Amino acid sequence: MYSFLKEGEFLQITIEDAGQVTGFVSRYGDDASDRGTFIDQFFKEGKLAGGKLTFATKTVHSVWYEFQGAFERGSGKTHADEAYYLLKGTLTEFREAADKKVTANPRAVTFKSFPQDRGATSGD
Repeated sequence: MYSFLKEGEFLQITIEDAGQVTGFVSRYGDDASDRGTFIDQFFKEGKLAGGKLTFATKTVHSVWYEFQGAFERGSGKTHADEAYYLLKGTLTEFREAADKKVTANPRAVTFKSFPQDRGATSGD
């Protein structure tokens, strides 16, 4: 699990066999109709190849995300520390307006891994 854009939001990533990636973004809605509501946006597609991660979410309330980047080692000393891993890259937020016009808002992001409870896992 990684931080997302705002406090309390997160990104869950699971790397499957052959570089397939599944996961979801949990975020707060920011439109008048969903402001403050927690929204889960599952990945439509995701892939890890050559150290590069890409994913695209399904559309929820006319918003979806695409990410291109890579995992890096962060400042955390152990898996129990925040930011043991970082996910750095470009996140593009797409919004479709009522007139069907789509706007894209790309931005550079760094998502920090959440601390892991090593006692609850079976290892790396």
